[in-house]
Amino acid sequence: MSLKKVYLILVAGVGLLLSGVTSAQFGSGNLPDEIPFPMDFETSTEHYDYLLDYYKGGVEHDYLSVPKWEGLWSTGATNGVNRPFFQEGEIVEDVLSPEYEAAFRYRLDLGGEAFNAGVDYDRLTTCEPAGLPRWWIEPYVREFLNTPTYSLWHNDLANDARRIYINQEHINIDGTHYASGDSIGFWTVDDELGDVLVVHTQDLYPGDFMRGTPPTSNGAESVEIWYEWWDTENQEMRIAVNIYWYDDLALLEPINIIHTYRPRQDMEDAGLRMRYWECAQNQNTYLTYDEEGRPTTQYRLPGDEGYLDPRGTPATRNPDLPPGLTGQEKNPVFDDAFDFIF
Repeated sequence: MSLKKVYLILVAGVGLLLSGVTSAQFGSGNLPDEIPFPMDFETSTEHYDYLLDYYKGGVEHDYLSVPKWEGLWSTGATNGVNRPFFQEGEIVEDVLSPEYEAAFRYRLDLGGEAFNAGVDYDRLTTCEPAGLPRWWIEPYVREFLNTPTYSLWHNDLANDARRIYINQEHINIDGTHYASGDSIGFWTVDDELGDVLVVHTQDLYPGDFMRGTPPTSNGAESVEIWYEWWDTENQEMRIAVNIYWYDDLALLEPINIIHTYRPRQDMEDAGLRMRYWECAQNQNTYLTYDEEGRPTTQYRLPGDEGYLDPRGTPATRNPDLPPGLTGQEKNPVFDDAFDFIF
């Protein structure tokens, strides 16, 4: 497979070439450089196995030595939302497969002065999880909890958590796909980057990079390199990930994407805590079509016919309990809940 210089930094040879990760300007904000593909790989599994061999199986951590990425984090700079596919108002050629480029054009052609494809309609409003690859760039906050045997990474949006099983093989006893796939990984130490977590993900639902971007297929897989990166511009330590995204159905060649995450001590100081994401809050959304036949997400507001109070009433939430049972109402939001904002 021949990798094209469409959006990638390509390097011939067999070395991993992780050196030279410096700050650069891509997209929005400060980013580390892309980590080039070490060579052409037919599959993401070949790529992951190559890195596992290159790092001699990685290192094993205990609870004291495993890298700690605690606290709250939000998405930082990225070069991988739509830039690989859409620049300066035009679709980048020779990136998407013909079928998926046509699907992307179909999605964009639904747009117009009164319609914004991917914004006026969003599949998340029907309670679908973001999943990969959208998980990487979703807003709000997240947590990165690392243990010696697995990493548990929470995305505040839709309770969309990832689990990366360390020094294990892929297991899929259900024989199906998942929103965030099945992820395995290993820790290692790189001379330039320091502690590195290499992750391989497969068995993914089809999804999107973000609203209004090309779709991904159920054949998509990824290899990820996670590490701590010092942002010289903002003078703070961030978490960075270099993603190699494989999708034989949607892409002509794999692409290289970078995302970063910044610490949010300000949110912690304000008392923000990650709560359970109630999908019931979306029960007043529904899909409809405009006069041109374009999909649009609509919302029932208080007073509208069919509106359901997401906090519910005893009668609607507990039809199996006697009416008026004490203590079954959900507490309202307190008036002073937003005093620290306004």
